[in-house]
Amino acid sequence: MHHSPTRHIRSRRSVRRFRPDPVPEAVLRDILDCGRLAPTARNLQPWLLGAVTDQELRHRISDLARYGGFIRQSPVCFAVFTLASEKYYLEDGCAAAMNIIIAAAAHGLSTCWVAGDKKEYAPRVREILGVPSEYTLVALVACGYADEEPRMAKKTLEEVAFRDRYE
Repeated sequence: MHHSPTRHIRSRRSVRRFRPDPVPEAVLRDILDCGRLAPTARNLQPWLLGAVTDQELRHRISDLARYGGFIRQSPVCFAVFTLASEKYYLEDGCAAAMNIIIAAAAHGLSTCWVAGDKKEYAPRVREILGVPSEYTLVALVACGYADEEPRMAKKTLEEVAFRDRYE
């Protein structure tokens, strides 16, 4: 299974400890570009995708996000915003966030998704990053080179999947 075309998805685990090494600019651009290419309802592409590498900005975001303290030491935090007025803003934003996570894995980077939608800190993160008010935060994705190897167990395929009808 090591050389499977889906190995980046199969081996991905959430990481909360990162080495300080910066992520190269070309890699950041490629990851953002993969986010841009996510599927979206009626092809509206209602997103703004940020890569936050500035240390002070990451510290401010980390201080707001109750379960995102590790954003402080991740070399980059991706921020996914979508137009709040769009019916499928959440689905579209989540698709972009997953593309970002998978693209990062393909580049040998690790990530951890931090909730944005429904969080009381979402408007403050938007303001800190200067994003216009018609957008809403869907996800924060801490990203960098892993400084840990989590081995969280996943349910088996048989526990979570069915064919045709669930019985």
